[in-house]
Amino acid sequence: GARHVERPSVDLTMDGPVGDRLFCLVDPARGRVIRTVENPTLMLTTAMWVDGVLTATLPGAVVEGVPGLTGVTRTVDYWERRVRLEVVDGPWAEAYSSFLGRDVVLARAGGGDVVYGASVSLITSGSVGELSRRVGTPVLDAQLRATFTVHTDEPHVEDGWIGRRLMLGEAEVEVRGAIARCRVIDLDPVTGRGRTEGLKSLADYRRQDNELVFGVDAVVTRAGRVQVGDAVRPG
Repeated sequence: GARHVERPSVDLTMDGPVGDRLFCLVDPARGRVIRTVENPTLMLTTAMWVDGVLTATLPGAVVEGVPGLTGVTRTVDYWERRVRLEVVDGPWAEAYSSFLGRDVVLARAGGGDVVYGASVSLITSGSVGELSRRVGTPVLDAQLRATFTVHTDEPHVEDGWIGRRLMLGEAEVEVRGAIARCRVIDLDPVTGRGRTEGLKSLADYRRQDNELVFGVDAVVTRAGRVQVGDAVRPG
């Protein structure tokens, strides 16, 4: 739920990008994982997981350390799916509780447990350009919060990738389907405030099975590193 962060490279394992959605915030009173759509100020925060050290940067505070697993588990709701998470010991719960104004705990998830769809998501620059044209103002890649942005001239070529395998750098993925979208795509990726009306535009031309869709998701079929500038080619 934190700010989308650009990286020069990503290591894909069979579970997905290393460190991606490994930790999440849980609302113990409601028994569910915190949702960005309901807590857009989370975009004012960033989280980095490097060599076992978790660093969270919040307005006015930086908290970091090695998360301690407590052995305490909670089974909570994640978008109407029950997931079992392990509570993490450290300074993060207090910092985020103070920031959000209510009690939350930090928990560690298993691979893919707190991912809405498949573990890897892809959008294309051609599609972002088409959405921007329809909205009437530039839509930023970061608003779509995808794992990878693939540079294309033609919009929505990714629709043709569904059911196919693609090589991304050293890794290979199998594209599963279109990604259903919510109003998070219209929030400024830095401030969390409303920025565009992209969801309204998707309703005009990207409706599929009563969902508004943009981009595709995929599962990893061969682990490897993907770097900015790597070619995307058939697997």
